[in-house]
Amino acid sequence: MQVELAEERIFRLADRFSLEHAEGRAWAKRLEAFGALARVAGLFNHPKEDDFAVVYRERRLQPFWRVAVSTATAYERRRSYAVPVAPEVRQVTIDGRSLPAVDGRISFEGLESCREEARREVFVDGLSKQPTPTLAAYLQHDAVETDAEALAKATADGMVVVPPQAKASMVVRDVVAAAIGKIDADTVTEELVRVEAVDLYYRPIHAFRYRRADKEAVVEFDAVTGEARVGGDTFEQYLGKALEPRFLLDVGAETLNFVVPGANLAKLIIVKGMEMKGLR
Repeated sequence: MQVELAEERIFRLADRFSLEHAEGRAWAKRLEAFGALARVAGLFNHPKEDDFAVVYRERRLQPFWRVAVSTATAYERRRSYAVPVAPEVRQVTIDGRSLPAVDGRISFEGLESCREEARREVFVDGLSKQPTPTLAAYLQHDAVETDAEALAKATADGMVVVPPQAKASMVVRDVVAAAIGKIDADTVTEELVRVEAVDLYYRPIHAFRYRRADKEAVVEFDAVTGEARVGGDTFEQYLGKALEPRFLLDVGAETLNFVVPGANLAKLIIVKGMEMKGLR
């Protein structure tokens, strides 16, 4: 089996909204953030603005993975064929070979040459580790390729860069395992697994934590889609902490060897640094 592994990449999606716009949208949802009871009470006793205080503001980059895998398998198998013929037929000659008709059928064997191709593109939330197809919508927006050094600079500038809880090796392993299907073959003549993309995307999020009386609540604003939503989390524990590059991009031959049935490391041909133009 041949395995081709594209170079891992990191992309940062561009902010489409200013901090001022984000804070304004979040402020409009501050009452909703404290729950249904607070909203109902607000209908009868409209809260004052100074009832709320912003106790924490966070600019963060939140991760998700895009992994694309294609497979191609060529194989041969022998099969028996039973072909119906008219009731009066007693024999059929094909290429000089006579085939008797039995019970209205002629039977013969043939060698089938088959080829199966498939492709999977999976988006995985970097925090929940769950496949999340809706994340594909972010690829419609502008993104720039970046690296761990640039992310470290963003951290130094006050950005919270959240490390993915789902490691690249784990995500790739799961996607490749799902892409390799079972085949009914006598002889396999070609097996190719191509990992076309292992891309870590970071999307910008603004989070605001409000305090009202003795309670706190969070409103998040997505700086790519413009969506503001109540709930969510803040990640102060990562403030000022640079990411370890080897943790971000850790896919190697061992990862793929783990999921290729019957293969060992010596049989794998790893082609790193493939040019995958137009696959972003």
